[in-house]
This record gives sequence, structure tokens and C-alpha cells, in this order.
Amino acid sequence: MHSSDRDRIVLAAVVFAVLFSQLLLYPGVSTLVDALGADAATSAFAATDLDASMWFLVAEFAGYVAFVGVWGAASDITGRRTPFIVAGALAGAASYAALAAVPAIGSIPFEGVLVMRFVQGAMTIGAFSLTMTMLMDLEGGHGRNMGAAGIAIGLGAALGAPIGGQLSEVNPLAPLLGAAGLLVVVGLLVTRVPDRSPDSRRAVRALLEGVRKRPALSIPFAFGFIDRMTAGFFALVGTLYFQDAFGVGPAVTGLLLACFFAPFALLQYPMGALSDRIGRTIPIVVGSVCYGVGILAVGAAPSVATAAIGMVGVGVLGALVSPATMALVTDIAAESERGLAMAGFNVAGSLGFLGGFLVGGTVAGDYGYGLAFLAVGGLEIAIALLAVPVFLRLSIGRGDEFATEDRGSL
Repeated sequence: MHSSDRDRIVLAAVVFAVLFSQLLLYPGVSTLVDALGADAATSAFAATDLDASMWFLVAEFAGYVAFVGVWGAASDITGRRTPFIVAGALAGAASYAALAAVPAIGSIPFEGVLVMRFVQGAMTIGAFSLTMTMLMDLEGGHGRNMGAAGIAIGLGAALGAPIGGQLSEVNPLAPLLGAAGLLVVVGLLVTRVPDRSPDSRRAVRALLEGVRKRPALSIPFAFGFIDRMTAGFFALVGTLYFQDAFGVGPAVTGLLLACFFAPFALLQYPMGALSDRIGRTIPIVVGSVCYGVGILAVGAAPSVATAAIGMVGVGVLGALVSPATMALVTDIAAESERGLAMAGFNVAGSLGFLGGFLVGGTVAGDYGYGLAFLAVGGLEIAIALLAVPVFLRLSIGRGDEFATEDRGSL
């Protein structure tokens, strides 16, 4: 096996472990926050179980958004990735373990728990984002490398939640301890991969100026935002819609979501390799239009069976779009700016995921599920159509042939 292929597998395993550890907490989050001291009588953030759970999840994403750029800039400035990934993973593990110790301490208010959760998110995102940057640094095709990252992300999301639910049945704190152990493994595993970051150091001003001169990065950032928004939409609104529209329980709902996650995860690598051969335009633009239409079709499905077929189709189309979008970040960014560029992509994705919760939940609550599906699917289609002139102007073909002089244009 070629060293790049072996390292691609190891780095994908690291990305999987970080996402898997994150999703372990989601199914039992309501019982977890109770165990961590969420109490309506003592905290305005815990007025209800839903409020406490929401703020617990939001605190982590806030840490992501606030610190992902710091990790990316530090990596690009120093020309190193591995030490920062190890530091982020081990600090994240310590943060998870500290949260698990809160009930034993017993004197930390829920606001303090949220601060600890923020710190955990701020540390964990360093390991996640910079591991993806190390995949960007590999040879072998940007689409193939980002396809490996996409498989890891999809499988981590698909497997983390059900296993986390089983752990929560044993003990509400068990997912925290499981996540801490996984991040220790991440810190050890990533040291097995050579650090291929560009052998250069850059001043902060020069780094920020370099990224500023590449407004074309806004293209993959915009697609990353809307794609993650659809993921957040299905995670919240899709789940409630299936149960209300078809009268199904959690088990069938989980199977419907799996109809999306299975093809989305398993097809990322071949779809990424396809974008290396045919270019990014067709997978991103045409794929996004079809993806948006697929979302509308799921919202209009008259039965569980047709909804399941629609979810499979959406999963396939999502797998077509996702690795090509991440690969486009690599195509556009200079080698010495990849850490900060991937950080920007992850900021856009995190904000998109939150947007899926907020936009989808608000529209569904005020105007019904039909309009919510129309809004999210329509946004996906609209962004793809608006991007067509930009893609044509930049002449984005095969990722490896992306013209250097086009990187800073819009």
C-alpha cells in the first residue's frame, strides 16, 4: 500500500473518531444535562429540559466557531499540524472527563457546565479541522482525499448516535467517558502520520491578507453552509416530520434517517474521486440542484416507503456534492493557507448546522412542514443557480487544473 493511501486511512479514522465521540452525547442529552445539574430553579438556561439540552449543544458549537480559525491560523503560521491536533485532542479528552466529574463535585452551577462545554468544543474542533487539513496536504487527488473525510464524517454521524443511545441507557455519563477515551486514541493515532504541511512560516498579517485575496473561497463556504443547513434541518425537523406525518416511532424514524446516512457516507470516496476526473462544476452545481429537488420530494412523499426512497436519493446526491465542495477549498487555497481556509469552511458548516435548527424549526413551527421543506430545498437550488456564472467565469474544471490566477477572482 502506498504511504499516502495508508495515511489517508489513518487520518480518516481520526476524523471518524472525533465525529463519533461528538455524536455519542446527542441521544441521551436530556438525561445528561439533568445529571450535570440542570435545574430550572437555579439557572435561566435550564428553564425546561429542551432549553437545557439546546444550550448544552449550542455551547459546543459556539466553541467551534470561536476557535476553529485560531487553530487554523496557528497551524499555518508555524507550518505544523500534528502538535496542534495532539494538543486539541488531549485537551478535549480532559474537558470531556471534567464534565463527567461534575456530579461527583456537586457544586458547579449549570452556567459553569456550559463554560466547560464551550472549552471542550474549542479544543475538539482543533483536532477535527486540522486533521481534515492534513488530508488536504496529501497527494492523490483532492476529491479522493476529501471523499475519505466525507466517509469518516458520515459514518461517525451514523454510528455515533445509536451507540451513544445504548451507552446512555447504561449511565447518562458513559458517553462523556467514551468520548474522552476516543480523543486520547486520536491524540496517539495522529502521530503515526507524517506532518506534510508546507515547510514555511508566515506572519499573521501575511496569512490573513493571503486568504482575503482569495474571495473565490466564498463559493465552497456558501455551499458548505447550505449543505450543513440541510443536515441540521433533517436532524431536527425531518425527525419530527416523519413521526407526525406518518405516525411512526423512533425506531422507524431512525431507519428513515439511515436511508440518508448510509449512501451519504459510503459513496463519499468514489464521488470525490469522480470529481477529480470530471471537475467540480457538475458535482457541485448540478448535484446541488438535484439535491434541493430531492429535499422537496421527501417533503411531498405520500408514504413511508416513498419517503425512504427519497431519503436514499438525497443521500446519494449529498455524497456527490459534499467531497467536491471540500475539495474545492483545497483547489482554491494556497498550500500555506490551507489550515485557515479549512477553518473558514468549518465555521460556515457549523453556522449552517445551527441555521438548519433555527430556520427549519421556526418555519415549521410557524407555517408548517411543507413550507419548511420548500424553504430549505429552495435555498439549496437557489445557491446552485446563482453560482453558475461564477463557476463559468472561473473556468473551474478538474481540481488539479484549477488555474492559479483564478484563485483570487470572483
